[in-house]
Amino acid sequence: MSKENRIHCAALRSKVMSANEAASLIQSGMNVGMSGFTGAGYPKAVPSALAKRIMDANVNGKRFKIGVWTGASTAPDLDGALAMVDGIEMRLPYQSDPTCRKRINAGEMEYIDIHLSHVAQFVWFGFLGKLDVAVVEVAGILEDGRLIPSSSIGNNKTWLDQADKVILEVNSWQSSQLEGMHDIWYGTQLPPNRQPIPLVRSSDRIGEPYLRCDPEKVIAVVETHAPDRNSAFTPPDESSKRIAGHILEFLQYEVKKGRLPRELLPLQSGVGNIANAVMAGLNEGPFENLTAYTEVLQDGMLEMLKSGKLASASATAFSLSNEALAELTADLGRYRERIILRPQEISNHPEVIRRLGVIAMNGMIEADIYGNVNSTHVMGSQIMNGIGGSGDFARNAYLSIFMTPSQAKNGAISCIVPMASHVDHTEHDVQVLVTEQGLADLRGLSPKQRAKAIIENCAHPNFKPALSDYYKRALQFSPGKQTPHLLEEVFSWHLRTLRGERM
Repeated sequence: MSKENRIHCAALRSKVMSANEAASLIQSGMNVGMSGFTGAGYPKAVPSALAKRIMDANVNGKRFKIGVWTGASTAPDLDGALAMVDGIEMRLPYQSDPTCRKRINAGEMEYIDIHLSHVAQFVWFGFLGKLDVAVVEVAGILEDGRLIPSSSIGNNKTWLDQADKVILEVNSWQSSQLEGMHDIWYGTQLPPNRQPIPLVRSSDRIGEPYLRCDPEKVIAVVETHAPDRNSAFTPPDESSKRIAGHILEFLQYEVKKGRLPRELLPLQSGVGNIANAVMAGLNEGPFENLTAYTEVLQDGMLEMLKSGKLASASATAFSLSNEALAELTADLGRYRERIILRPQEISNHPEVIRRLGVIAMNGMIEADIYGNVNSTHVMGSQIMNGIGGSGDFARNAYLSIFMTPSQAKNGAISCIVPMASHVDHTEHDVQVLVTEQGLADLRGLSPKQRAKAIIENCAHPNFKPALSDYYKRALQFSPGKQTPHLLEEVFSWHLRTLRGERM
Protein backbone atom coordinates (compact mmCIF):
# COMPACT_ATOMS: atom_id res chain seq x y z
CA MET A 1 0.00 0.00 0.00
CA SER A 2 1.19 3.54 -0.66
CA LYS A 3 1.32 6.18 2.00
CA GLU A 4 -1.91 7.74 0.77
CA ASN A 5 -4.13 4.71 1.27
CA ARG A 6 -2.90 3.28 4.60
CA ILE A 7 -5.72 4.99 6.54
CA HIS A 8 -9.07 3.58 5.43
CA CYS A 9 -11.17 4.67 8.44
CA ALA A 10 -12.81 8.02 7.71
CA ALA A 11 -13.18 8.93 11.39
CA LEU A 12 -9.46 8.48 11.98
CA ARG A 13 -8.42 10.03 8.67
CA SER A 14 -9.98 13.25 9.93
CA LYS A 15 -7.51 13.24 12.84
CA VAL A 16 -4.35 13.28 10.71
CA MET A 17 -1.90 15.97 11.80
CA SER A 18 1.83 16.67 11.91
CA ALA A 19 4.19 15.10 14.42
CA ASN A 20 4.71 18.51 16.03
CA GLU A 21 0.98 18.98 16.48
CA ALA A 22 0.64 15.50 17.97
CA ALA A 23 3.60 16.04 20.32
CA SER A 24 1.95 19.22 21.62
CA LEU A 25 -0.84 17.02 23.05
CA ILE A 26 1.61 15.34 25.46
CA GLN A 27 2.10 17.26 28.69
CA SER A 28 4.85 17.21 31.28
CA GLY A 29 4.29 14.64 34.02
CA MET A 30 2.37 12.23 31.82
CA ASN A 31 3.12 8.53 31.57
CA VAL A 32 3.45 7.63 27.89
CA GLY A 33 3.30 4.09 26.55
CA MET A 34 5.41 3.86 23.41
CA SER A 35 5.37 0.98 20.95
CA GLY A 36 8.64 -0.70 20.07
CA PHE A 37 10.66 -3.79 20.89
CA THR A 38 14.39 -4.18 20.10
CA GLY A 39 14.39 -1.43 17.52
CA ALA A 40 11.30 -2.65 15.67
CA GLY A 41 7.89 -1.00 15.42
CA TYR A 42 8.65 2.07 17.53
CA PRO A 43 7.12 5.49 16.72
CA LYS A 44 9.48 7.39 14.43
CA ALA A 45 8.20 10.98 14.38
CA VAL A 46 6.36 11.95 17.57
CA PRO A 47 9.20 11.18 20.04
CA SER A 48 11.66 13.35 18.08
CA ALA A 49 9.12 16.16 17.88
CA LEU A 50 8.46 15.78 21.59
CA ALA A 51 12.20 15.95 22.32
CA LYS A 52 12.41 19.28 20.49
CA ARG A 53 9.44 20.56 22.49
CA ILE A 54 11.12 19.49 25.73
CA MET A 55 14.38 21.15 24.70
CA ASP A 56 12.54 24.41 24.00
CA ALA A 57 10.85 24.18 27.42
CA ASN A 58 14.20 23.63 29.10
CA VAL A 59 15.66 26.68 27.36
CA ASN A 60 12.82 28.70 28.83
CA GLY A 61 13.46 27.29 32.30
CA LYS A 62 10.38 25.08 32.39
CA ARG A 63 10.96 21.54 33.63
CA PHE A 64 9.39 19.04 31.22
CA LYS A 65 9.70 15.30 31.85
CA ILE A 66 7.55 12.29 31.13
CA GLY A 67 7.44 8.64 32.07
CA VAL A 68 8.34 6.37 29.15
CA TRP A 69 6.99 2.81 29.07
CA THR A 70 7.76 0.53 26.14
CA GLY A 71 7.89 -3.13 25.17
CA ALA A 72 11.68 -3.27 25.42
CA SER A 73 14.53 -1.28 23.86
CA THR A 74 13.73 1.16 21.06
CA ALA A 75 16.12 3.41 19.08
CA PRO A 76 18.18 6.61 19.23
CA ASP A 77 15.30 8.64 17.77
CA LEU A 78 13.10 7.64 20.72
CA ASP A 79 15.08 6.73 23.82
CA GLY A 80 18.18 8.60 22.73
CA ALA A 81 16.37 11.78 21.65
CA LEU A 82 14.34 12.04 24.85
CA ALA A 83 17.28 11.17 27.11
CA MET A 84 19.53 13.69 25.35
CA VAL A 85 17.22 16.55 26.42
CA ASP A 86 16.75 15.07 29.92
CA GLY A 87 13.08 14.51 29.17
CA ILE A 88 12.55 11.13 30.86
CA GLU A 89 11.58 11.03 34.52
CA MET A 90 10.99 7.28 34.69
CA ARG A 91 11.89 4.57 32.18
CA LEU A 92 10.66 0.98 32.09
CA PRO A 93 10.92 -1.96 31.49
CA TYR A 94 14.12 -2.39 29.37
CA GLN A 95 16.52 -0.10 27.53
CA SER A 96 19.80 -0.36 25.67
CA ASP A 97 20.44 3.24 24.69
CA PRO A 98 23.87 4.66 25.68
CA THR A 99 22.48 8.07 26.64
CA CYS A 100 19.72 6.49 28.72
CA ARG A 101 22.25 4.22 30.40
CA LYS A 102 24.51 7.15 31.20
CA ARG A 103 21.69 9.17 32.76
CA ILE A 104 20.41 6.18 34.75
CA ASN A 105 23.85 5.43 36.19
CA ALA A 106 24.42 9.13 36.93
CA GLY A 107 21.20 9.18 38.97
CA GLU A 108 19.52 11.58 36.53
CA MET A 109 16.81 9.18 35.37
CA GLU A 110 14.77 6.69 37.37
CA TYR A 111 14.61 3.19 35.92
CA ILE A 112 12.51 0.17 36.80
CA ASP A 113 13.95 -3.05 35.41
CA ILE A 114 11.00 -5.45 35.16
CA HIS A 115 10.48 -8.96 33.84
CA LEU A 116 8.86 -8.37 30.47
CA SER A 117 6.00 -10.72 31.28
CA HIS A 118 5.10 -8.52 34.26
CA VAL A 119 4.68 -5.20 32.48
CA ALA A 120 1.23 -5.63 30.94
CA GLN A 121 -0.28 -7.18 34.04
CA PHE A 122 1.26 -4.52 36.30
CA VAL A 123 -0.46 -1.89 34.16
CA TRP A 124 -3.75 -3.81 34.25
CA PHE A 125 -3.43 -4.13 38.05
CA GLY A 126 -2.75 -0.40 38.43
CA PHE A 127 0.64 -1.02 40.08
CA LEU A 128 2.46 1.55 37.92
CA GLY A 129 -0.05 4.38 38.08
CA LYS A 130 -2.08 5.93 35.29
CA LEU A 131 -1.17 5.51 31.62
CA ASP A 132 -2.04 8.86 30.11
CA VAL A 133 -1.13 8.49 26.45
CA ALA A 134 -0.18 5.67 24.09
CA VAL A 135 1.97 6.41 21.01
CA VAL A 136 1.79 3.33 18.82
CA GLU A 137 3.12 2.64 15.34
CA VAL A 138 0.90 0.60 13.00
CA ALA A 139 1.23 -0.50 9.38
CA GLY A 140 -2.31 0.55 8.46
CA ILE A 141 -5.88 1.22 9.61
CA LEU A 142 -8.88 -0.71 8.27
CA GLU A 143 -12.25 0.86 7.42
CA ASP A 144 -13.75 -0.27 10.73
CA GLY A 145 -10.85 1.20 12.74
CA ARG A 146 -8.96 -2.02 13.42
CA LEU A 147 -5.20 -1.61 13.28
CA ILE A 148 -2.64 -3.62 11.31
CA PRO A 149 0.34 -4.08 13.65
CA SER A 150 3.82 -3.33 12.35
CA SER A 151 7.12 -5.15 12.97
CA SER A 152 6.63 -5.57 16.71
CA ILE A 153 3.70 -5.95 19.07
CA GLY A 154 5.28 -5.81 22.51
CA ASN A 155 2.86 -4.13 24.93
CA ASN A 156 0.82 -2.35 22.24
CA LYS A 157 -2.40 -4.20 23.03
CA THR A 158 -2.19 -3.11 26.67
CA TRP A 159 -1.22 0.48 25.79
CA LEU A 160 -4.23 0.81 23.47
CA ASP A 161 -6.57 -0.73 26.04
CA GLN A 162 -5.34 1.15 29.09
CA ALA A 163 -4.28 4.61 27.90
CA ASP A 164 -6.70 7.50 28.28
CA LYS A 165 -5.63 8.90 24.89
CA VAL A 166 -3.97 7.38 21.83
CA ILE A 167 -1.68 8.78 19.14
CA LEU A 168 -1.20 6.51 16.12
CA GLU A 169 1.75 6.65 13.76
CA VAL A 170 0.87 4.99 10.44
CA ASN A 171 4.19 3.99 8.87
CA SER A 172 4.00 3.27 5.12
CA TRP A 173 7.61 2.00 5.20
CA GLN A 174 6.36 -1.13 6.96
CA SER A 175 5.41 -3.82 4.43
CA SER A 176 1.69 -4.18 3.76
CA GLN A 177 2.34 -7.92 3.62
CA LEU A 178 2.74 -7.96 7.40
CA GLU A 179 -1.04 -8.12 7.53
CA GLY A 180 -2.06 -11.56 8.76
CA MET A 181 1.21 -12.40 10.51
CA HIS A 182 0.09 -11.25 13.96
CA ASP A 183 -1.91 -13.12 16.58
CA ILE A 184 -3.54 -10.85 19.16
CA TRP A 185 -5.29 -12.69 21.98
CA TYR A 186 -8.03 -10.71 23.70
CA GLY A 187 -8.58 -13.09 26.58
CA THR A 188 -6.87 -11.02 29.27
CA GLN A 189 -8.73 -11.23 32.57
CA LEU A 190 -7.85 -10.18 36.09
CA PRO A 191 -7.68 -12.51 39.10
CA PRO A 192 -9.78 -14.25 40.31
CA ASN A 193 -11.40 -14.62 36.89
CA ARG A 194 -8.42 -15.69 34.82
CA GLN A 195 -8.77 -18.56 32.37
CA PRO A 196 -6.01 -20.74 30.88
CA ILE A 197 -4.36 -19.43 27.72
CA PRO A 198 -5.40 -21.92 25.00
CA LEU A 199 -1.95 -22.29 23.45
CA VAL A 200 -0.49 -25.81 23.43
CA ARG A 201 1.88 -25.68 20.44
CA SER A 202 4.22 -22.85 19.57
CA SER A 203 2.61 -22.61 16.10
CA ASP A 204 -0.95 -22.24 17.44
CA ARG A 205 -2.91 -19.11 16.53
CA ILE A 206 -5.38 -18.29 19.28
CA GLY A 207 -6.40 -14.70 18.55
CA GLU A 208 -6.92 -12.31 15.66
CA PRO A 209 -4.52 -10.54 13.27
CA TYR A 210 -5.49 -6.98 14.25
CA LEU A 211 -5.26 -4.62 17.20
CA ARG A 212 -8.44 -3.00 18.46
CA CYS A 213 -8.70 0.61 19.58
CA ASP A 214 -11.68 2.76 20.51
CA PRO A 215 -11.65 5.51 17.84
CA GLU A 216 -12.94 7.98 20.44
CA LYS A 217 -9.64 7.67 22.33
CA VAL A 218 -7.52 8.52 19.29
CA ILE A 219 -6.48 12.16 19.50
CA ALA A 220 -4.00 12.20 16.60
CA VAL A 221 -2.88 10.19 13.58
CA VAL A 222 0.56 10.89 12.14
CA GLU A 223 1.71 9.54 8.78
CA THR A 224 5.34 8.44 8.54
CA HIS A 225 7.62 6.65 6.12
CA ALA A 226 10.73 5.69 8.09
CA PRO A 227 12.69 2.48 8.64
CA ASP A 228 13.16 0.53 11.85
CA ARG A 229 16.53 0.57 13.59
CA ASN A 230 18.13 -2.51 12.08
CA SER A 231 21.51 -3.40 13.59
CA ALA A 232 24.10 -5.48 11.82
CA PHE A 233 25.44 -8.49 13.70
CA THR A 234 29.15 -9.20 13.52
CA PRO A 235 30.03 -12.65 12.17
CA PRO A 236 30.46 -15.27 14.94
CA ASP A 237 33.98 -15.24 16.33
CA GLU A 238 35.85 -18.34 17.43
CA SER A 239 34.61 -18.02 21.01
CA SER A 240 30.96 -17.83 19.93
CA LYS A 241 31.40 -20.82 17.62
CA ARG A 242 32.88 -22.87 20.44
CA ILE A 243 29.99 -21.95 22.75
CA ALA A 244 27.56 -22.97 20.03
CA GLY A 245 29.44 -26.23 19.55
CA HIS A 246 29.19 -27.10 23.24
CA ILE A 247 25.43 -26.44 23.24
CA LEU A 248 24.88 -28.48 20.08
CA GLU A 249 26.81 -31.41 21.53
CA PHE A 250 24.82 -31.16 24.75
CA LEU A 251 21.48 -31.17 22.94
CA GLN A 252 22.53 -34.21 20.91
CA TYR A 253 23.44 -35.98 24.15
CA GLU A 254 20.04 -35.12 25.65
CA VAL A 255 18.31 -36.64 22.63
CA LYS A 256 20.45 -39.76 22.92
CA LYS A 257 19.53 -40.07 26.61
CA GLY A 258 15.82 -39.76 25.75
CA ARG A 259 15.35 -36.48 27.61
CA LEU A 260 14.59 -34.53 24.43
CA PRO A 261 12.69 -35.54 21.29
CA ARG A 262 14.60 -35.69 17.99
CA GLU A 263 13.06 -32.37 16.90
CA LEU A 264 14.00 -30.90 20.30
CA LEU A 265 11.52 -28.57 22.06
CA PRO A 266 10.66 -24.95 21.18
CA LEU A 267 13.77 -22.76 21.17
CA GLN A 268 14.15 -19.40 22.86
CA SER A 269 17.23 -17.33 22.30
CA GLY A 270 18.32 -13.96 23.62
CA VAL A 271 19.61 -11.18 21.37
CA GLY A 272 23.22 -11.00 20.21
CA ASN A 273 26.08 -12.54 18.30
CA ILE A 274 26.40 -15.62 20.51
CA ALA A 275 22.70 -16.36 20.06
CA ASN A 276 23.08 -16.06 16.28
CA ALA A 277 26.10 -18.38 16.42
CA VAL A 278 24.02 -20.99 18.24
CA MET A 279 21.31 -20.69 15.59
CA ALA A 280 23.94 -21.07 12.86
CA GLY A 281 25.19 -24.23 14.59
CA LEU A 282 21.68 -25.65 14.79
CA ASN A 283 21.14 -24.79 11.13
CA GLU A 284 24.13 -26.95 10.22
CA GLY A 285 23.36 -29.63 12.80
CA PRO A 286 21.42 -32.89 12.67
CA PHE A 287 18.07 -31.66 14.02
CA GLU A 288 15.06 -31.23 11.74
CA ASN A 289 11.57 -29.74 12.02
CA LEU A 290 12.54 -27.40 14.86
CA THR A 291 10.26 -24.74 16.32
CA ALA A 292 10.86 -21.48 18.19
CA TYR A 293 8.91 -19.77 20.96
CA THR A 294 10.87 -16.65 21.74
CA GLU A 295 10.78 -12.84 22.07
CA VAL A 296 12.62 -11.72 18.94
CA LEU A 297 13.32 -13.27 15.57
CA GLN A 298 16.96 -12.64 14.64
CA ASP A 299 19.07 -13.31 11.56
CA GLY A 300 19.96 -16.81 12.72
CA MET A 301 16.36 -17.91 13.06
CA LEU A 302 15.46 -16.39 9.70
CA GLU A 303 18.22 -18.45 8.12
CA MET A 304 16.79 -21.56 9.77
CA LEU A 305 13.33 -20.75 8.40
CA LYS A 306 14.87 -20.25 4.98
CA SER A 307 16.71 -23.58 5.07
CA GLY A 308 13.68 -25.44 6.39
CA LYS A 309 15.38 -26.48 9.64
CA LEU A 310 12.92 -24.29 11.53
CA ALA A 311 9.30 -25.14 10.79
CA SER A 312 7.78 -22.16 12.59
CA ALA A 313 8.74 -19.29 14.87
CA SER A 314 6.67 -17.41 17.43
CA ALA A 315 7.95 -14.05 18.74
CA THR A 316 6.80 -10.54 19.60
CA ALA A 317 9.20 -8.61 17.33
CA PHE A 318 11.89 -8.75 14.68
CA SER A 319 15.52 -7.88 15.40
CA LEU A 320 17.16 -8.15 12.00
CA SER A 321 20.13 -6.76 10.12
CA ASN A 322 19.43 -4.81 6.94
CA GLU A 323 20.42 -7.81 4.86
CA ALA A 324 18.11 -10.17 6.73
CA LEU A 325 15.27 -7.64 6.55
CA ALA A 326 15.66 -7.45 2.78
CA GLU A 327 15.51 -11.25 2.64
CA LEU A 328 12.34 -11.28 4.77
CA THR A 329 10.63 -8.51 2.80
CA ALA A 330 11.42 -10.10 -0.55
CA ASP A 331 9.52 -13.25 0.42
CA LEU A 332 7.21 -12.06 3.17
CA GLY A 333 4.20 -13.79 1.72
CA ARG A 334 5.86 -17.18 2.28
CA TYR A 335 7.40 -16.36 5.66
CA ARG A 336 4.10 -14.95 6.95
CA GLU A 337 2.63 -18.43 7.25
CA ARG A 338 5.51 -19.63 9.45
CA ILE A 339 6.09 -16.56 11.65
CA ILE A 340 3.69 -15.46 14.37
CA LEU A 341 4.07 -12.15 16.22
CA ARG A 342 2.21 -12.03 19.56
CA PRO A 343 1.82 -9.56 22.44
CA GLN A 344 4.70 -9.96 24.86
CA GLU A 345 2.30 -10.86 27.65
CA ILE A 346 1.80 -14.08 25.64
CA SER A 347 5.28 -14.53 24.12
CA ASN A 348 6.79 -14.26 27.62
CA HIS A 349 4.00 -15.80 29.66
CA PRO A 350 5.37 -18.20 32.33
CA GLU A 351 2.37 -20.54 32.04
CA VAL A 352 2.85 -20.97 28.29
CA ILE A 353 6.65 -21.25 28.49
CA ARG A 354 6.39 -24.04 31.04
CA ARG A 355 3.62 -25.85 29.17
CA LEU A 356 5.55 -25.84 25.90
CA GLY A 357 8.79 -26.98 27.55
CA VAL A 358 10.97 -24.26 26.04
CA ILE A 359 14.75 -24.60 25.71
CA ALA A 360 15.93 -21.17 26.90
CA MET A 361 19.36 -19.84 25.89
CA ASN A 362 20.35 -16.42 27.22
CA GLY A 363 23.48 -14.37 27.64
CA MET A 364 24.93 -13.06 30.87
CA ILE A 365 27.53 -10.66 32.23
CA GLU A 366 28.90 -12.99 34.88
CA ALA A 367 28.13 -16.11 36.89
CA ASP A 368 29.54 -17.18 40.22
CA ILE A 369 30.92 -20.56 41.14
CA TYR A 370 27.54 -21.71 42.49
CA GLY A 371 25.58 -20.76 39.37
CA ASN A 372 24.02 -17.43 40.33
CA VAL A 373 23.83 -15.28 37.20
CA ASN A 374 24.15 -11.53 36.74
CA SER A 375 22.71 -10.39 33.41
CA THR A 376 22.16 -6.68 34.07
CA HIS A 377 24.83 -4.92 36.16
CA VAL A 378 28.53 -4.14 35.76
CA MET A 379 30.46 -4.18 39.03
CA GLY A 380 27.29 -4.61 41.04
CA SER A 381 25.71 -1.20 40.63
CA GLN A 382 25.94 0.07 37.04
CA ILE A 383 23.04 -1.01 34.85
CA MET A 384 23.91 -2.25 31.39
CA ASN A 385 20.53 -2.87 29.70
CA GLY A 386 18.08 -4.84 31.82
CA ILE A 387 16.76 -8.30 32.57
CA GLY A 388 14.41 -8.31 29.60
CA GLY A 389 12.68 -11.63 29.18
CA SER A 390 15.53 -13.84 30.33
CA GLY A 391 13.96 -14.35 33.74
CA ASP A 392 10.58 -15.22 32.27
CA PHE A 393 12.18 -18.02 30.29
CA ALA A 394 14.90 -19.16 32.71
CA ARG A 395 12.53 -19.72 35.62
CA ASN A 396 10.00 -21.66 33.55
CA ALA A 397 12.02 -23.38 30.82
CA TYR A 398 12.43 -27.11 30.35
CA LEU A 399 16.14 -26.34 29.99
CA SER A 400 17.63 -23.08 31.28
CA ILE A 401 20.98 -22.33 29.60
CA PHE A 402 23.15 -19.26 30.18
CA MET A 403 26.17 -18.50 28.01
CA THR A 404 29.08 -16.07 27.89
CA PRO A 405 32.76 -15.91 26.94
CA SER A 406 34.82 -16.93 29.94
CA GLN A 407 36.62 -13.58 30.15
CA ALA A 408 36.05 -9.96 29.16
CA LYS A 409 37.96 -6.72 28.57
CA ASN A 410 40.70 -8.48 26.60
CA GLY A 411 41.30 -10.97 29.37
CA ALA A 412 41.37 -8.48 32.24
CA ILE A 413 38.13 -9.79 33.83
CA SER A 414 36.86 -13.28 34.49
CA CYS A 415 33.19 -13.85 33.74
CA ILE A 416 33.23 -16.66 36.34
CA VAL A 417 33.69 -15.09 39.79
CA PRO A 418 33.53 -16.21 43.44
CA MET A 419 30.21 -14.38 43.98
CA ALA A 420 28.14 -12.51 41.41
CA SER A 421 28.12 -8.79 42.14
CA HIS A 422 24.41 -8.65 41.28
CA VAL A 423 22.00 -11.58 40.96
CA ASP A 424 19.18 -11.65 38.41
CA HIS A 425 18.84 -15.44 38.15
CA THR A 426 19.52 -17.46 41.27
CA GLU A 427 21.25 -20.83 41.25
CA HIS A 428 17.79 -22.41 41.51
CA ASP A 429 16.87 -21.19 38.01
CA VAL A 430 20.15 -21.96 36.23
CA GLN A 431 20.57 -25.47 34.90
CA VAL A 432 23.42 -25.14 32.40
CA LEU A 433 26.35 -22.71 32.10
CA VAL A 434 28.39 -22.50 28.90
CA THR A 435 31.56 -20.64 27.93
CA GLU A 436 33.97 -21.28 25.09
CA GLN A 437 35.93 -23.41 27.60
CA GLY A 438 33.11 -25.90 28.10
CA LEU A 439 29.68 -26.68 29.49
CA ALA A 440 28.64 -27.31 33.09
CA ASP A 441 25.45 -29.33 33.50
CA LEU A 442 24.26 -28.29 36.96
CA ARG A 443 21.11 -30.36 37.17
CA GLY A 444 20.94 -32.53 40.26
CA LEU A 445 24.12 -31.08 41.78
CA SER A 446 24.58 -29.67 45.26
CA PRO A 447 26.23 -26.23 45.63
CA LYS A 448 29.67 -27.75 46.21
CA GLN A 449 29.29 -30.08 43.25
CA ARG A 450 28.17 -27.13 41.12
CA ALA A 451 31.25 -25.12 42.12
CA LYS A 452 33.59 -27.89 41.02
CA ALA A 453 31.77 -28.33 37.70
CA ILE A 454 31.71 -24.60 36.91
CA ILE A 455 35.36 -23.99 37.77
CA GLU A 456 36.53 -27.08 35.91
CA ASN A 457 34.41 -26.67 32.78
CA CYS A 458 33.66 -22.95 32.36
CA ALA A 459 36.50 -20.89 33.83
CA HIS A 460 39.29 -19.58 31.62
CA PRO A 461 42.70 -21.19 32.31
CA ASN A 462 44.07 -17.78 33.31
CA PHE A 463 41.58 -17.59 36.18
CA LYS A 464 40.96 -21.24 37.02
CA PRO A 465 43.86 -21.52 39.56
CA ALA A 466 42.64 -18.48 41.51
CA LEU A 467 39.05 -19.75 41.52
CA SER A 468 40.17 -23.20 42.65
CA ASP A 469 42.29 -21.66 45.40
CA TYR A 470 39.38 -19.50 46.57
CA TYR A 471 37.04 -22.47 46.68
CA LYS A 472 39.58 -24.67 48.49
CA ARG A 473 40.11 -22.05 51.18
CA ALA A 474 36.36 -21.39 51.45
CA LEU A 475 35.86 -25.11 52.15
CA GLN A 476 38.47 -24.93 54.92
CA PHE A 477 37.59 -21.66 56.60
CA SER A 478 33.96 -20.83 55.80
CA PRO A 479 31.67 -20.94 58.85
CA GLY A 480 29.03 -22.69 56.72
CA LYS A 481 29.71 -25.68 54.50
CA GLN A 482 26.53 -25.76 52.40
CA THR A 483 27.62 -22.86 50.19
CA PRO A 484 31.18 -22.02 51.33
CA HIS A 485 32.30 -18.41 50.98
CA LEU A 486 35.03 -16.19 52.40
CA LEU A 487 33.00 -13.06 53.04
CA GLU A 488 36.03 -10.86 53.63
CA GLU A 489 37.26 -11.41 50.05
CA VAL A 490 34.23 -12.55 48.09
CA PHE A 491 34.12 -9.34 46.04
CA SER A 492 37.88 -8.80 45.94
CA TRP A 493 37.96 -9.62 42.22
CA HIS A 494 35.51 -6.81 41.47
CA LEU A 495 37.35 -4.40 43.77
CA ARG A 496 40.64 -5.07 41.99
CA THR A 497 38.98 -4.32 38.67
CA LEU A 498 37.57 -1.04 39.99
CA ARG A 499 41.08 -0.11 41.16
CA GLY A 500 42.46 -0.92 37.71
CA GLU A 501 44.43 -3.96 38.91
CA ARG A 502 44.64 -7.28 37.07
CA MET A 503 44.16 -10.62 38.77
